[in-house]
Amino acid sequence: MTEEGLFRAALRSRNLVVGNLLAAAFAIGALLSFFWTPYDVTELAIATRLQAPSGVHWFGTDHFGRDILSMIMVGAQTSIAVAIVAVGIGMGIGVPLGLAAAARRGSLLDETIMRGNDLVFAFPSLLIAIMITTVFGPSALNAIIAIGIFNIPVFARLTRGAALPLWTRDYILSARVSGKGPVRISVEHILPNVTNLLIVQGTIQFSLGILAEAALSYVGLGVQPPTPSWGRMLADSQTLIAIAPHMAMFPGFAILLTVLGLNLAGDGLRDLLDPRIRNAQP
Repeated sequence: MTEEGLFRAALRSRNLVVGNLLAAAFAIGALLSFFWTPYDVTELAIATRLQAPSGVHWFGTDHFGRDILSMIMVGAQTSIAVAIVAVGIGMGIGVPLGLAAAARRGSLLDETIMRGNDLVFAFPSLLIAIMITTVFGPSALNAIIAIGIFNIPVFARLTRGAALPLWTRDYILSARVSGKGPVRISVEHILPNVTNLLIVQGTIQFSLGILAEAALSYVGLGVQPPTPSWGRMLADSQTLIAIAPHMAMFPGFAILLTVLGLNLAGDGLRDLLDPRIRNAQP
């Protein structure tokens, strides 16, 4: 399919269009917050605490009088940054491990990599974060490390599973006959053919990274005050939800819509990049 045809197919994909619009809205809010927010998120205004949404404070104020819209905008920076770096760690380590395991299928290296993946999968990211923060203390960096470690086996397994059938293809056998080694074949021939799967999985893991960061911040293991975080905003609202439901509603919607947008975008990318699905569509 040509680039023009691919672009037209992307415009016809409702999931991809809606997902990108939702994700872009929060990305734009995060970028805008570097230069401007309606109010200073570090400024306390006790006189205006727990105000309901109004023309002055569109999303209301929290128990310290801070503007919730401003906090959501700045909190998007944290969620997006943590998810990007965590997915980058997972892909940067997991993809080479998966390629190496596929290239050495059945060898000691393959068994070591896959059993190591099983070991990491045995510990959820929250438990890994608890272990890390017990030693180093809670912080955004430790949250990134915890989520990134959990992403490594995800990409390693996906890469290995997608690469194994490719090693039996004729063009791979021709490359081996021509004298190319496993590393060169993996980089030049295997990796380009699994990139589409990695892009789709990266989108999904990005949304899961935002959820994981919110969960870690909710229990106090993620970003620490005074930096706003969607998860900690939910934690702060739980004792005040009866009198100030907007404190939980708006950060909850931010998490919901961002994750929904990324999942829709991931589904749309899968349909767009998989020729079997794309050609089956009317």
